[in-house]
This record gives sequence, C-alpha cells and structure tokens, in this order.
Amino acid sequence: MNRLKFIILSITTVLISSKTVFAQKQQQPNILFVLTDDQRYDSVKTFNKAIDGQEMSKLGYIESPEVDKLAVQGTTFINTYCQATGCAPSRATMHQGRYPFRSGVYEFEYHNNVAEHMKPSFPEQLASLGYQTFHVGKLGYRLKGLDKNGKSKEHKVYQTDINFRALGQQGLTDYSGGGWWKEVDGVKYENPIKDMNFFVTANGEFEYISKQLIEQNKKYAKVPEEVTKKYDLLRHYKKGQKKSMYKGMIISGVSPQPAGKTRDGYYAYFLNEYLVNENKEFNAGKLKFKGVDPSKPVFAHVGFDFPHTPVLPPADFRERFQKHTYKIPKVTEKELKTMSIQMKKLVNNKYTDHMSEEDLQKMIQDYYAFCAYGDKLVGQTANDFISYSEKQNQPWMIIYVCGDHGWKLNEHGATSKFTPWEWDSHNPIIVVSSDKKKFPAGKLVTEFTEFVDIAPTALSAAGEDLNSEKYNYIDGLDMAKIVANEAPVRDYIIGETHAVIGARAFIRTADYVLSLKTRPSKKEGENMKWALSASWEDLDPALYDSKKDPQEINNVAFDKKYQKVAKKMKDKLLNIVLGDNRVEVNWEKWGTGTKVYRSNFAPGSHDYKLKLENIK
Repeated sequence: MNRLKFIILSITTVLISSKTVFAQKQQQPNILFVLTDDQRYDSVKTFNKAIDGQEMSKLGYIESPEVDKLAVQGTTFINTYCQATGCAPSRATMHQGRYPFRSGVYEFEYHNNVAEHMKPSFPEQLASLGYQTFHVGKLGYRLKGLDKNGKSKEHKVYQTDINFRALGQQGLTDYSGGGWWKEVDGVKYENPIKDMNFFVTANGEFEYISKQLIEQNKKYAKVPEEVTKKYDLLRHYKKGQKKSMYKGMIISGVSPQPAGKTRDGYYAYFLNEYLVNENKEFNAGKLKFKGVDPSKPVFAHVGFDFPHTPVLPPADFRERFQKHTYKIPKVTEKELKTMSIQMKKLVNNKYTDHMSEEDLQKMIQDYYAFCAYGDKLVGQTANDFISYSEKQNQPWMIIYVCGDHGWKLNEHGATSKFTPWEWDSHNPIIVVSSDKKKFPAGKLVTEFTEFVDIAPTALSAAGEDLNSEKYNYIDGLDMAKIVANEAPVRDYIIGETHAVIGARAFIRTADYVLSLKTRPSKKEGENMKWALSASWEDLDPALYDSKKDPQEINNVAFDKKYQKVAKKMKDKLLNIVLGDNRVEVNWEKWGTGTKVYRSNFAPGSHDYKLKLENIK
C-alpha cells in the first residue's frame, strides 16, 4: 500500500512539475521589435507634447495617430538616446546591448562573431531559448562569420530573414539599389554594374539610374532625366556645385508606387504573411519562406526604411503635406564660428542652408509626409502582431523605437546625422505589452534610457536572469525594472561614433551636453589614451547649456563660467569611454580581423552618477 502511495505521489509530482515548466514556457511573450530609420522625435505628437509642450513640431504640421495609440496603450520612455549617430553602429548597439566602446563597433565596419570579446546578439540568444526569429526589411547589423580559413562568410542573425535587397530584385519595392549587377533586362555585361539604383513603377517596370550602365548601353541614357522629372526628385547638392541626376541623397520626391506597395509597405505586408501562414510556405516573388509555428514563441523584427533617403512619400500623403508651410531653421555665422571642427565637417559635407526656400520647404514637407505614411505602417504592423498573439492566446510585447538615430532639417545649416546634437541622438521608445503591470498603459517615464536597454528588456521578458554570469557583458538595463523603480537612475547618457566626422564621444545630462574628440586617428590600438593628455583645444570640445540653449547653438566650451562643469564632464566621459573596459578591434576590410586592443585604467567609472552645478 505504501509503495502504491509512493508511485501515485511520484506521478503527481511529475505532472505538477511538467505543468509548471509548460506554464513557464507559455509565459514567454511574443516580441515585436519595430525600428524606423533616421526618424526625428518631432514627427510624433506624443513625443512633442512631452518634450516641447505642444503636439505639432516646432517646424509645423505632422501626423502620428498610430504611434500615439501605442503610447496610450503602453509606456513611453521619452528621454531615450542612441549611443552612435550612424545606422550601422547604432544597430550594433541595439542587437548586442553594448556600448560602441565595449563592442569595438564604431562605424560602418564589417565585424565578426569570432573575436574573443564577442557574444551572440540578443535575437540569437532568444533563439537558444526556444524562440523562432524573423526579420524583414533593413537590418544594418554588419556581422559576419569566419570559415575555417579565416575568410568572412554570411552569418544569419535571424532564422527567417526577408532582406530588403532581395525584395527589391523581385520588384517588391518602389526604390532600391546596391550590389553588383552582371545582368540587366536579360542582357549580360562583362563589367559588373556597381552604381545601380532603380525605381519600380506601379506596372512593375524597372527604371535604372546608373552611369556605369549607360556607359555600356546607351538605351538607358535618358532614364535619369525622365525619372528626375516624373518623380520630382530633389537631390542634396553642395554649395557651389550643380544639381546632379546621379549623385546626392534624394531628400524630396514622390514614390512611383501607391501607399502599401512601397518597400516599407511590403515589409508590413510580409510580416503579416509570416504570421497568417502558420506552418505553411508563402512566396515573396520567386522567393519562398515558411510561416510561423504557433507552438513556439516568436521574436519578429521589422526594420522600416522610412524616413531615410530616398524620401519618397506616396502621392496622396505628399499632396496633403504640400498644403502646409513650414518654419525653416536657419544657421548664423556666430554659430558656425563657435562650432567644433569635427561637427562643422559634417555641416560642410551636408550643408543645406544655401538651398532655395522652395527646395527647403519641399525637403521638410516630404520628410514629415514620409513619417506620416510610415506611422500608418507601424500601426498596421502592431495590429497584425497583436491579432496573431491574441488569436493564439499568447502574451506579447512590442518595442517601438523612433529612429536608429535622428536627422536634421537645416538645423545647424545641414541635413543628415552623425553628430551628438539633440536632433541626431534623441530617439524615444514605446513599449506596449499584454502585461500592463510591467508596462502600464499611458505611463510616461522621464528617466534617461539608452539603446543598450533594448536587448536586456527583451531577454528579461523571455525569462532570462540578467544577473547571471552569462549576461555580465550587457551594458543596458531592463526597462521593466526602470518602470518599477528597481534600476539605477542615470544622471547621464553616453555614446561614441567615428563615422564621417571622426572619433568623437559624448555625454549628456539633464542640463548639459559635452562632446569631445577621443582619438587623433581611427587606427585601432594606437594612442588609445591620447585624449587624457591632449589640450582642451585639441579635444575640439562642444559644450551646450541645454536649459538656456535647447537648440544647442551657442558652444560655451571656452566660456570661463563653464570651466568647472566642462572639466567634470570631460573627466567623467574620458574615464568611461577610454578607461572602463574600452575595446578596439582591427576588423580588417571584410570583417576578418580578430585582434583586440583593450584599455581599462578606470574600471567602474560608469556608475550612472554625475552631479553638476547650475550656471546662472
């Protein structure tokens, strides 16, 4: 009898344990990571109201009903800043949960997963936890693998990856380009076409813009002029130079496709195709993919291109925004005179203040029209994801990031990104979850948050213990802990980027932002401590008093009143980015390098604390 009781008790224990494990697995939420590209915070009413006290941009009219709905449903982290103001290093930060100075990824270099300090990206970590991972659109995470001979090879970060370039070659886009083309319209060419860009019409016709193609086949000679007129294209051009039909970012124009049929429209469409085709194949042109498996949690990443150049809103959105006149920011000689050398390099390279009033209006109108169109797609994507999760009776979470960094619309006299200025680096995040205790509806978090927080937030939601040794490399904080007041409160945010302007790091508090040149060159492993002994002038400092000068126009780095503030911020910044486990890697041209250089003379400097006096 006792033996029978023991057997029954054992079976009962096993059943309870099995149910507990199953319940834990069921608690892993489906996660959607939505990222836009080059999007300013002032394209969203919710963000404007929280930051500037008004719904419309200070430049003029905007529309953002769908993102505003997400803010009502979830928690807004209004003071989120990126850690690198260029696409690739910013996306590496998000995927790795590490600062650039800890990963060694500072600009657009290919890198590999073999270097001694590298760890799996958080989508790969989620896959090891039983998630199926999916990506569509722009990725911009330039990670490579290495074969047994040390040569670079493709490394799949996502199990299912619908790449924007592959979609473009299938004609599932309005505009695309890049790659090497050995064949065009059935004609093979001895010399590959390396400067290819093309439009796809509503009828599916390809319209090619390529000087190299024209050199080999004159039948395409008239196409650049035809499409420039047809789509009302405005390309960026430097002061003193003529406008080009080939060179320069397309900062204004109209899409050849209707809404929903642009490249971003297809990204939203194929996420839904993945979700509705449960365990079935679906097509993207000639490409075949397998749909979601409802028995597993899903992590999906949609990398929208909007409003990155080419800025091509669909015609109906463009026409609506052309009815509005915008305030055009202006740069002054005084600002240019006090601007740091590195930041002025960007301004000179992407200068727009010389353009006509008409062209600047078109640039701004089309930018916000493109954002409004993208807002509609973000709403579509979120709704499809929630519908799928609720149909499966599964918990879910959405992480929406407003731009991998920001963009200038003639602020400081320029367009583009790549600087520590507010417009290039302030990118709020909204987290919406079926778990309203973790991420309450309508809540506004004002504490500083950073892009390095995205990875730990997703991993923690998936059930991982971030305090385990496995994750001691992660630099970010779980945003659920920030909401619950269980995380350190940051007095500052930090970042570093090397793209375009050269090596420059920045630190921002609630009252000030300081950026400095960190290296005399970008040669890895050399002069890593140069900035510690360099003169203030050689550091090319830019210091702005954000309270008195929110537009960051007056560089007070050499104002004696700010000497104490400047020194304290400088010491903190350099101790962190140069001395608290800094990593530099000679990645080599195709990401094959694994030589790691380290600097760790001030370990623990990054403690989130920095108290500064207010300058009256």
